[in-house]
Amino acid sequence: MFNISPVNHEFDDEIQSKIDNKTKPMGALGELENIAKQLAQVLGKDKPEITNPKLLIFAADHGIAASGVSIAPSEVTTQMVMNFVAGGAAINVFCRQVGLDMEVIDCGILQSLEGVEGVINQRLGAGTGAIHKQPAMTLGAVKQGMDMACARIEFHHQQGCNLIALGEMGIGNTSSAAAIMATIMGVSSANCVGRGTGIDAATLKRKQMLVEQALHIHKAELTDPYNILACLGGFEIVQMTGAMLAAAERNMLIVVDGFIATAAAMVAVQINANVRDYMIFGHQSDERGHCMMMEHLQARPLLNLGMRLGEGSGAVLALPLIRAAAGFYNEMASFSDAGIEI
Repeated sequence: MFNISPVNHEFDDEIQSKIDNKTKPMGALGELENIAKQLAQVLGKDKPEITNPKLLIFAADHGIAASGVSIAPSEVTTQMVMNFVAGGAAINVFCRQVGLDMEVIDCGILQSLEGVEGVINQRLGAGTGAIHKQPAMTLGAVKQGMDMACARIEFHHQQGCNLIALGEMGIGNTSSAAAIMATIMGVSSANCVGRGTGIDAATLKRKQMLVEQALHIHKAELTDPYNILACLGGFEIVQMTGAMLAAAERNMLIVVDGFIATAAAMVAVQINANVRDYMIFGHQSDERGHCMMMEHLQARPLLNLGMRLGEGSGAVLALPLIRAAAGFYNEMASFSDAGIEI
């Protein structure tokens, strides 16, 4: 379904030599050097530049939320989407600070916002099925969500965008992400289910029980990434997964946010392993399980600020560092340029 080319390693030695010969001790810029190398591999070795970057926030509701796995009811998803549109959320503030355009995509919140200015309508339904009782959605809905995400990425690609950051909003979506993580990594759900929005011990116990129940009733169907999404996913997780794959197919960089976005990244890698080469991980979420996800994906997140907000916040805050990596690669003098002999 997705034709993703692996990154070209033909010029790796040349790229590394260019980085090593900048006016600095070898390796002195740490992880920025690794990001610069990745940018050069994906965007071109001569002068990789980030053009017209975008943040896409995918919003949807989850049936499991009705069973009390969060401190907030599902209605808060709609309220937060309206907050995004009004410009009052943390992610709006951060986007303004770093100069990043954002858009909000309704993938299937309970209350349709069709006609609301500033919300892209890509609805797959009014919330998923409760995964501890039934499949989240049909395989047809998974395919439809993938197609919608591809179309949105193609639109931005045609506008000259070569980097997308991904965020989400959806009460109950840490339960879905934890179930996906447990399935793909083959680990106990107890290692995956965290406190999400800040639930108390009793709610955490109930959340762990419901996720375990979901894994049990769908066990026979969890045979491939598409079925994993159909049984355990969220409408926003499906569309994030499709967006990642579509972006990599178009040679675009992907900045992954926290726990939920990383669950989508794990599914995307299951569908086509080459997508991993295009991913940059913005931050280490404070949500339980995210550290294990990073180890599984052999990822080194750029930031570790103890955040667990979602919304794409960690991905957006990482953007200045990614721009800095491109900047030093493109603009910093070499030893020979500067007339420095070592």
